Parts: sequence; structure tokens; C-alpha cells
Amino acid sequence: MSQLAQKHDVFQAIADPTRREVLKLLAEKELPISEITSHFPMSRTAIAKHLKVLSDAELVSGRKQGREKIYRLHPEPLTELRRFYEQFWSNKLSILKYIVEHDEEK
Repeated sequence: MSQLAQKHDVFQAIADPTRREVLKLLAEKELPISEITSHFPMSRTAIAKHLKVLSDAELVSGRKQGREKIYRLHPEPLTELRRFYEQFWSNKLSILKYIVEHDEEK
């Protein structure tokens, strides 16, 4: 998968509030799908679809443990996303600083 396509998938994956909540849960510890589902007012099938999107974006992975599938967070794509936004905001803040400082000189 190209890096641009992967970033697009990460944006799509985190666009949904339910998926963001799943990421928060998995940030604390690995969880089985049954425990993830217990935090939401939706079916296991719906949560499985959300986990599939997160998995496609390489944000989570699942492994079989007995009859259960255990999911864990892979935060690396989020780190790349953070760097992207930090660069964006840093640039915007530098421009704002320039405008404010030069406006005071007038």
C-alpha cells in the first residue's frame, strides 16, 4: 500500500467517533472483541466492522486466543498523523506570530 493511500485510510478510520473510542480502549490494554462490544450500544457485528476499518488502516491487529480474538493498538500511523498536523499548526502559528509582531510595529 502506498504511503498516501495508507494516510487516507488512517483519516477515514479516525473520522468515526466509535472507532476513536475503540482506539482509546485499546490504548489502555489488549481486549477481546466481547469486552470492546460491551462498551457500546451496538452489536458485535457492528464493532467487528469498525475493527476491520481500523485493521485495514493498520491501527489495530487481532490474534486468536482460544475462541476469542484479542485486539491490540498499533499507534505508529497515529504518530505519523500527529507529525503532519504539528507541521501544519507550527506553520500557521509562525504566520500568526509574524502578523502580530509586525502589526504592533505600525
